Amino acid sequence: MILILGGTTEGRIAVRTLEEAGKPFYYSTKGDEQEVIMHHGIRLQGAMDELDMERFCRKQSIALIVDAAHPFAEQLHRTVEAVSMKLTLPVIRFERIYPPRDEKNITWCHNFDDAIRQIREQEIFILLALTGVQSIAKLKPLWQENACCYFRILDRESSRRLAAREGFPEEHLHYYHDGEDERHLIQKLHPEAILIKESGRSGGFSEKVEAALAEGIRIFAICRPNMPNSFIPIEGEHGLRRMVEKLLPDFYPLRSGLTTGTCAAAAAVAATWDLFNIQRQSRPKEFPVTLPNGETIFVPVEKQEFFPHSDFLNDDWMMETNASVIKDAGDDPDITNGMEIRANVAVPFRLDDPAPKDTPVDDYTVIVCGGEGVGIVTMPGLGLEVGGPAINDTPRKMIEDNVKRCLKTLRIPKQPNPYAITISVPGGEEIARRTFNPRLGIEGGISIIGTSGIVKPFSSEAFVDSIRKSMEVGRATGSPRIVINSGAKSEKYVRGYYPQLPPQAFIHYGNFIGETIKMAAELNIKALTLGIMMGKAVKLAEGNLDTHSKQVTMNKDFLREIAFTAGCSEDVQTVIEKITLARELWTLLSDNDLRAFCKYLLQLCHRHCDPLLPQGELTILLISEEGEIIT
Repeated sequence: MILILGGTTEGRIAVRTLEEAGKPFYYSTKGDEQEVIMHHGIRLQGAMDELDMERFCRKQSIALIVDAAHPFAEQLHRTVEAVSMKLTLPVIRFERIYPPRDEKNITWCHNFDDAIRQIREQEIFILLALTGVQSIAKLKPLWQENACCYFRILDRESSRRLAAREGFPEEHLHYYHDGEDERHLIQKLHPEAILIKESGRSGGFSEKVEAALAEGIRIFAICRPNMPNSFIPIEGEHGLRRMVEKLLPDFYPLRSGLTTGTCAAAAAVAATWDLFNIQRQSRPKEFPVTLPNGETIFVPVEKQEFFPHSDFLNDDWMMETNASVIKDAGDDPDITNGMEIRANVAVPFRLDDPAPKDTPVDDYTVIVCGGEGVGIVTMPGLGLEVGGPAINDTPRKMIEDNVKRCLKTLRIPKQPNPYAITISVPGGEEIARRTFNPRLGIEGGISIIGTSGIVKPFSSEAFVDSIRKSMEVGRATGSPRIVINSGAKSEKYVRGYYPQLPPQAFIHYGNFIGETIKMAAELNIKALTLGIMMGKAVKLAEGNLDTHSKQVTMNKDFLREIAFTAGCSEDVQTVIEKITLARELWTLLSDNDLRAFCKYLLQLCHRHCDPLLPQGELTILLISEEGEIIT
């Protein structure tokens, strides 16, 4: 069993991530204010001291603890450390993502006592504390001597009681409501300074800083406490799942994997590190990669068998090195699983123009190229330059950003020449012949792809079962509507269309449209929305309820039939002949033709889907790559 210690945004994410396994776990919070919907999780409430936690872990056979509590819950972290050491339990620390510390604009304080000292030294008279109700007691020496100290706290009865117990004046309390802008309160009170905690991205740290800077208010920030060294840090849902899979291999029915884009980024980071490993330090086995959602994971990189080398060409030195990652797709049936993804990093240095020592350690120029086994784009419509490498925008940006981040971490001065990152896949040309790449106009190799950086197990009975579990959780929230969509991109746009729905109401169907709608009918879902993009929509309209590319591809004859029946102009027939992907229709058709085409396309989709939900109402949203929605 797994025990999650939550009460935070990270706790909710941890619950959602563990729910995917379909197995029981415990979720513990100190109070009862946080609302968390769980189908398999077991809720615990009330604080546990060391003895209580030890007894509980022994009795319930806890094999793993996930500490997703607030970073400033120091006593709880110490308790977890003591229990884990005594019972030899691994602890995953679900850490927040923290922006870099800006020494120029913020006065950093080691703890609350240090904050009191520095605020006194700077003679701050009017102070607004955004540090939470628990900090009223810790800052008591300050507000007892200062008549103009304000606290903003959550609008809860328990918070009011705690403030009253400490004797804090009610008139100096201000209550926080979801979505409230800190700037409004600052403009109302006109404080000389604000006091905040280093609470990370999910704690609104950056928003508080920006609000204060916009009003010219000084900022005091209390540094987050250090976590025990024995804790295993992760930063998000992907890192949590991968670590649970590593520590408890049997918890998830299927193992997640990495996209080719993530593998390429990790190889590029490792090669960059190798290039500047002048001290010949021990090389890590894993290197950090920041995913598109902002969290950082660590990716295993192959052992380096040679050191960086330099070639003298005319008046230049060319420094370069290589690094490789073996693609691990988890339990997803991916044709590239086990392939080597290699990155070469090269940068020329002029002997007569060395970079000055005081050059800023940022603003690097990084160019991403394709090498052996990476396909070349030969046709328009993929959103990539014709003649360029088949490296999609998201992985390209991942490679660029992660290499820049590595250079900055290593404090490498900016060079006058760009860093050239060449991605290659030995054997990629042969593998690509067994894919649809040649049909899409990608010749000579595979594509470097991936929008999230992580591959979740896809075409299997377990994935379909996970859809059912997610829908059961969504129904349990009492949401008036369940929204099914193919993945992260379409979900982002559909969430904007239904901003009032809870997160659990949005469910990924992958390609299993028919199965998912049937589940909704079995669960008596009365209002269901299907979000779908053009590529899947044209497959669905032809009657393909499983839209996986291995099952069905775009049928141009069928597209011509839709255009003819919809009354589109004759020009549309010519456009269809030239396209590589169905999504090109969004930009190549005139407004009138597009509306007519989409209207009939949606009618066909309803024709196949509506009978699967006989007792409910089905709404279908057709979504463009830029988020335009047609109903």
